[in-house]
Amino acid sequence: MRGQSTIKNLSSIRLDKEKITIIAEAGVNHNGDIKIARQLIDAASKAGADFVKFQTFKTEYLVSKEAKKAEYQAKNVKNSDLSQFGMLKNLEMSEQMHLELLDYCKKRKIGFLSTAFDEESADFLETLELSFFKIPSGEVTNKPYLQHIARKQKPVILSTGMADMDEIEAAIEVITAVGLPSNEITILHCNTQYPTPYKDVNLMAMKTIHEKFGMKVGYSDHTLGIEVSVAAAALGASVIEKHFTLDRNLPGPDHKASLEPSELRSMVSAIRNVELAISGDGVKHPSESEAPNIPIARKSLHLKRNIKKGDRIGDDDLIALRPGDGISPMLIDQIIGRVVIRELSKGSKIAWSDLQ
Repeated sequence: MRGQSTIKNLSSIRLDKEKITIIAEAGVNHNGDIKIARQLIDAASKAGADFVKFQTFKTEYLVSKEAKKAEYQAKNVKNSDLSQFGMLKNLEMSEQMHLELLDYCKKRKIGFLSTAFDEESADFLETLELSFFKIPSGEVTNKPYLQHIARKQKPVILSTGMADMDEIEAAIEVITAVGLPSNEITILHCNTQYPTPYKDVNLMAMKTIHEKFGMKVGYSDHTLGIEVSVAAAALGASVIEKHFTLDRNLPGPDHKASLEPSELRSMVSAIRNVELAISGDGVKHPSESEAPNIPIARKSLHLKRNIKKGDRIGDDDLIALRPGDGISPMLIDQIIGRVVIRELSKGSKIAWSDLQ
């Protein structure tokens, strides 16, 4: 525990009380190719992430044929088809692909996850016995979907990009009304612009969400770089989710705003270091590692001149010098005016036994 501060309270309600849960979001960066998907799993496992997460959807149940791509999607997927439908259809994962990737994750000792974007896909993921369900930001206002997920009575991670506090509250009410306890819900602060400008991150909203709803909180990061994810960890996030890719230059909607494997490793390492740094008891005291430095770095009282037996120590007779294994300079007032009982030479470290 880290004391009574709000930040401390945030960290005390992680999905895993021993560590922050790090989800490496492969998403659709496999480009429909199972070989790339396996390489993404390799990269996530090597980076030390807890889970690698994909996306599960039936395009027909997700988007109409008239829906246009987002601006960032159109920019990153340069073809004549301006529809989301055509783009997403090429990124679907078959059921067989899911099964193969699930098995591969077991071999690579990393958890397999996927986000279901429709109810049928959620039903399929349920058969895979995943640890929890991830609700994407776009489904926060989809009541039938929220109810369908909640009825499965598994922990839920709810991303809240584009949502305001009222919409988050409404989604929570829908989920809990079906019977899923609030302590099984983790709410991720999120911004769905890819990449998210730093000025729009509003990371302290994560704290606000926790204070209002008293639930586990985390951060789904779409910024460039690793700084914001590390900052979220320092602020007490229980879950960090971050997109990654094998190469930002690959074609596809999300590659440009994703980390490359070396960056993912750096992020995981940095989060684990922050996790250790904030794991103390919150009481200010010398740590085990620094205790040996106390006599080395601190000072004790020494003599500035030779002193004879019977002399009184005056204001100008003392100097504070290293090492600090003698009388502390904080006690100088107890030394001034005292009579020495033996001859002492300049530079000597004074001991209580030298004094009358």
